[in-house]
Amino acid sequence: MAEALAGFRPARRTPVEAVPLAAALRRVPAEPVTAPHPLPGFARSTVDGYAVRAADTYGVSEGLPGYLTVTGAVRMGAEPGVTVVPGAAVAMPTGGVLPPGADAVVMIEYTAEAMPGTIEVVRPVAPGEGVVRADEDARAGDIIIPNGRPLRPQDLGMLAAAGVTSVRVHARPLVTIFSTGDEVVPPGTDVLRPGQVRDATAAALAALVADAGGSPVPGGIVPDDPGALEKALRAALPASDVIVISAGSSVGVRDETAAAVARLGPPGIWCHGLAIKPGKPTLLAECDGVPVIGLPGNPRSALVVFRLIGAPVVRLAGGCTVAPPEASTRARLSRDLASATGRLDVVQVKVGAGVATPVFGLSALLSVLTAADGYIIIPEEATGLDAGSEVDVILYA
Repeated sequence: MAEALAGFRPARRTPVEAVPLAAALRRVPAEPVTAPHPLPGFARSTVDGYAVRAADTYGVSEGLPGYLTVTGAVRMGAEPGVTVVPGAAVAMPTGGVLPPGADAVVMIEYTAEAMPGTIEVVRPVAPGEGVVRADEDARAGDIIIPNGRPLRPQDLGMLAAAGVTSVRVHARPLVTIFSTGDEVVPPGTDVLRPGQVRDATAAALAALVADAGGSPVPGGIVPDDPGALEKALRAALPASDVIVISAGSSVGVRDETAAAVARLGPPGIWCHGLAIKPGKPTLLAECDGVPVIGLPGNPRSALVVFRLIGAPVVRLAGGCTVAPPEASTRARLSRDLASATGRLDVVQVKVGAGVATPVFGLSALLSVLTAADGYIIIPEEATGLDAGSEVDVILYA
């Protein structure tokens, strides 16, 4: 499975647009953003205290304090009107501009007023101590925000500090979601006839698409008719950045879905079937430049596979090359878990008191997912995990 996913790297990327900083959270920059000037732009104090010449504090101690004359004070937001000369000190607030002549700031905790206009210093400081350089955050031209990584709150703060009020980002990928099956009916159906099921998968997939930075577009429910599916897919292809199909679980329906996808355009199907449980009948294709993902019909299988495989494809289409980290925790496995070599197993678990307890059930049961706090992955090379093993649990947000 790892080889199939590593090789499936569709080239499609969404267009670039400029958005204001207020709308840029989680958007993906299309190009690196550089500092237009040094940041913070001036040397400033990191503590409340006194701006001094570091050499004037050498050798001082609590038993042998040094004495400096206070010649002025720096106000916040104002340029200093005083220069620090030998034997002098200037009162400093945190964030204040370092006055000329000073090369350090001694914390107020290490000073005391000896007499009006004179302080004693009981701890020496080194040049640069208590000070941020004018270009310590960034030099002019430095990359302050890389491309390919979704913007975080702290990134927006950095951009604002640099005076950048808009950023060029990739448009959100438009992801068209189709459900298929004669038995599938809209969620708003009040009364189900025998054999009918409400479409639970599309709503959950839309949420996962949004989590991955995409814009979900409902494609509707298509009957088990390869001609109807192909027609619907062809109609959606021009306006889609990614197409997702929740296909039927039976072999015949899967084959019809694959045949419809194969006729959409080159290069066609990348793989049909993955060594993963749940989710073996997954289909990956690229048709006329649009990635197409065929998911199993069982809701749990579809959602598990899309989280692992579909979400990265959506992110990539939106220019994201550095996926945001997922929340996880370490826990001890409560029981033995068997697995087949050469197959990646995804096991849902509940977590409590540092213990991961597997939650089992058929792939058609959504209650397994709603009961789980997260999941663990048994790698392809493993034959299982022993009770008591330390495992990484990927947590659901």
